[in-house]
Amino acid sequence: MKSLTKELWFETRKKREFINITPQVADLVRESGVQEGLCLVNAMHITASVFINDDEGGLHQDFDAWLEKLAPHEPVSSYRHNVGEDNADAHMKRQIMGREVVVAITRGELHFGPWEQIFYGEFDGQRRKRVLVKIIGE
Repeated sequence: MKSLTKELWFETRKKREFINITPQVADLVRESGVQEGLCLVNAMHITASVFINDDEGGLHQDFDAWLEKLAPHEPVSSYRHNVGEDNADAHMKRQIMGREVVVAITRGELHFGPWEQIFYGEFDGQRRKRVLVKIIGE
């Protein structure tokens, strides 16, 4: 059994941002030498997310607008978590979008459905955060 564990680091320019991390993850799959296995991609911060969807800018704008309706940032005073903090909405957005994804590796490549890509979703950005990539298989 082969395995590879690496971390990807991000520091977004905006408070909320979606970043396609598929190329970096695919590079790590190649580096691992795994031909048949699994790839876990996990946001290591409770105000960030990893998810799979389409790489389409309009959809990402829709996600941002939808999440802001479900868990608006303002007024921060409406959240109990925000006694001394201002990121309760980011915790809720992460809960909705998810913590991690697992993708099959087949013949040495990520095995996606049509249009699928891996994204890092940042909901309380402008500071350094990491994503864990764990690859296991033969």
